[in-house]
Amino acid sequence: MDNKYAGLWVTKDGYIRHHLLPNGRYDEARGDRESAYQGNYTLKGDHIEYVDDTGFTAAGDFRNGILYHAGMILYKQD
Repeated sequence: MDNKYAGLWVTKDGYIRHHLLPNGRYDEARGDRESAYQGNYTLKGDHIEYVDDTGFTAAGDFRNGILYHAGMILYKQD
């Protein structure tokens, strides 16, 4: 999967970090807890659907270079 959204997305305080891998997998860190959640994601335009390895699902939307996900706002890191 080749997409413009692959990379590291981080909340302003750095607590939540989503690493969207180009192969459709993600790794989410929370605070000091690396790899707190892992799973697959799919993109439909600017919409993202997450399914973690336990079966939990979530969704988000990319708008103007910002990821809005489950009440959080994440920014892409270079």
